[in-house]
Amino acid sequence: MKLTVDPSLGIPLTDQIVNGVREWIRTPEARVGTKLPSIRQLAASHGISRFPVIEAYDRLVSLGLIDSRQGSGFYVAERRSAAPSLTVVSPELVEEVSGPAWQAGQHGPGMLRLGGGFTPEDWRDMEGLSFAIRQLARMDPQSLTGYSTPLGNAVLREQVALRLTTLGIHVDPYRIMLTHGASQALDLVIRWMLKPGDTVFIEDPGYYNLMGLLRMSGVQMIGIPRTRHGPDLEVLEEKLREYRPKLFFVNTVFHNPTGTTMSPPNAFRVLQLAKQHHFKIVEDDVFSDFQVEPTDRLATLDQLESVIYIGGFSKTLSSSLRVGYLVADAESIRMMADIKTLTSITSSRFAESIVSSMLDRGAYRKYLERLRRLLGDALSRTLLSLEQAGWEVFGPPVGGHFIWARVPHVGDSQTLSKFAEQFGIAIPPGHAFYSDQRHTPWLRINVAYASEPRAVEFFNAAAAAVELKQA
Repeated sequence: MKLTVDPSLGIPLTDQIVNGVREWIRTPEARVGTKLPSIRQLAASHGISRFPVIEAYDRLVSLGLIDSRQGSGFYVAERRSAAPSLTVVSPELVEEVSGPAWQAGQHGPGMLRLGGGFTPEDWRDMEGLSFAIRQLARMDPQSLTGYSTPLGNAVLREQVALRLTTLGIHVDPYRIMLTHGASQALDLVIRWMLKPGDTVFIEDPGYYNLMGLLRMSGVQMIGIPRTRHGPDLEVLEEKLREYRPKLFFVNTVFHNPTGTTMSPPNAFRVLQLAKQHHFKIVEDDVFSDFQVEPTDRLATLDQLESVIYIGGFSKTLSSSLRVGYLVADAESIRMMADIKTLTSITSSRFAESIVSSMLDRGAYRKYLERLRRLLGDALSRTLLSLEQAGWEVFGPPVGGHFIWARVPHVGDSQTLSKFAEQFGIAIPPGHAFYSDQRHTPWLRINVAYASEPRAVEFFNAAAAAVELKQA
């Protein structure tokens, strides 16, 4: 087994071993039952401690890639036929989508996460969060240990209802359920409304975690191309003549990954088609708070007759404080609350109370104003850098984190992803965002990280590299 382990890379040794073994297992050399070097042998051959090898082998066993046989050693496990359908989740959190090379860099310290979906830590309101946590510990210590309710913190639900009125969405708090992030909200909708074999429409490109949830649920996904103005209406109408979807999942504002926002005419037509063909729209609006001047949502135009609305605070306030919310008709909320209770009992009372405190004190509003300014400045700088370097931008966004961009004449963004590693940059290939994992020239760029010198250097070098254009 050929394996490269280099302590000088700044990437944890355990990650290097796991990724190296995974890569080796994909080769013809690694037949089922092939024995791996012992822990002692592998450590000695690379001059490292046994501890990272022990941890790496334990992770590989947990992943089902190798088997541990008592008193005998470690062996390549049998490939499970179901595995490909589950290798579908976030290119920020797992390593299956594009192989271990860029993913190891994504986890390794010092790598610039140019294609990630996160807000930089030093942009967050750490002082405000710390104050809210201290205040909560003094004023409501039960929030540190107790359960929430199935629907979630009542005060926060009222605050969410009030915030939704600024978008023109008028709803009573009993039609709002708090969730463990927006991903749980999506999961609850899927569990309640879909069964294996059902058909749903999704946007292509779109949110990879949603695709993973749908695959695990055994439903049929039909991709509707995302244009600069929203879903491609011609393709949507064509697919509706062929399929009868139960749901259409749409990301309205600052779409992930293209950064575009649905136009009013596009939104009106999508709603018309939903009513005409009797399907529900699941409006994922997790980037809502990044928008300076609110635009009409599908839920605004429809007032939740054909729309289920999802939002959250994890993208803005804290990725660790997983607080999302789900807005729907009363019966759907009741049924999904039962599912939530069965699968997770409740969401986090602690996290919900902190978010409520931030909203109540006005700290969240002040933080958002600063965050929007930072993102607006970063977006302007990034668009200028890409233009000067000769990149093409897909529908220049007017806010949010993401730009969907490509280098002219480079046919596969996986080539760019690999090239970026030379600059200490981790960026997922664009195919991670497509339901069929198709090759694409487009990359998702997070503007919050794009002003760093190595990012600008990468933009210029990638556009100038002849070998990339010939690849």
